[in-house]
Amino acid sequence: MSKGQISQFIEKYYLHFNAAALVDAAKDYEKQLENGSKMLVSLAGAMSTAELGKIFAEMIRQDKVHIISCTGANLEEDVMNLVAHSHYKRVPNYRDLTPQEEWDLLEKGLNRVTDTCIPEEEAFRRIQEHIFKIWKDAEEKGERYFPHEFLHKLLLSGVMEEHYEIDLKDSWMYAAAEKNLPMVVPGWEDSTLGNIFASYVLKGELKASTMKSGIEYMTFLADWYTENSKEGIGFFQIGGGIAGDFPICVVPMLYQDMERTDTPFWSYFCQISDSTTSYGSYSGAVPNEKITWGKLDINTPKHIIESDATIVAPLVFAYLLDM
Repeated sequence: MSKGQISQFIEKYYLHFNAAALVDAAKDYEKQLENGSKMLVSLAGAMSTAELGKIFAEMIRQDKVHIISCTGANLEEDVMNLVAHSHYKRVPNYRDLTPQEEWDLLEKGLNRVTDTCIPEEEAFRRIQEHIFKIWKDAEEKGERYFPHEFLHKLLLSGVMEEHYEIDLKDSWMYAAAEKNLPMVVPGWEDSTLGNIFASYVLKGELKASTMKSGIEYMTFLADWYTENSKEGIGFFQIGGGIAGDFPICVVPMLYQDMERTDTPFWSYFCQISDSTTSYGSYSGAVPNEKITWGKLDINTPKHIIESDATIVAPLVFAYLLDM
């Protein structure tokens, strides 16, 4: 399929520095897919609240993403946007807010993420009512699931359809649920729903064991990587933190700790980051550092695009979708 106007635009004008890095990364991602490699995409930051689902869902539908690693916040906030979008409040002057104005937002039940406020009542509590029933039903049946599997069940049940406020095709979580896309959600406990689940455990209304753990996510990922890495698996990282560090470590774990020395390294790596290098952060580490940790090979295509992911990721995805 010939490339569309967005792709032609970036190929014509994105020629140097971070712009060129974007094009190089997109083209190498495309080569990975053409060669039969699979691709992991990791989501950190507030990508769901930034409505990345408008284009990321199509990436999922077109099989350009094969497994996702995301924070618990991104997992739930796509669903929150689906059911409470009209109640979100944009605060374009967020840099000028006083502490009192921030407190006023809290009292109105508006939790701010940069320039966007998530409405507590319509988002968090609306989901809580239904997800608790799904958690409790599983527990009573003696069943255990991962955090993302419970949300897939919620979406596929249709129980919240009356609350949908955006086009369903713009929800990446719904696209993932429809495909039963493999996912890992490390550190889910620090999300809002994770906190809510913990509160039910403290009150004795749920058992902690009903929710599968992070160790179980890692062992699942180890099996998935082993089964799917014959043609290579690439790694496209948006932001840093646990969403990226957790899954990329499966390779050294298999190679070094399991002593499976035939485990292939990640076959492609790209990170979109605005973190400053040299401060010791994972987010700011240049790709070559990952060679020393046994994550990437010397010859693995490596890219870092030092820019805002809300600007860069849609452009890379547009290129891959021939837009």
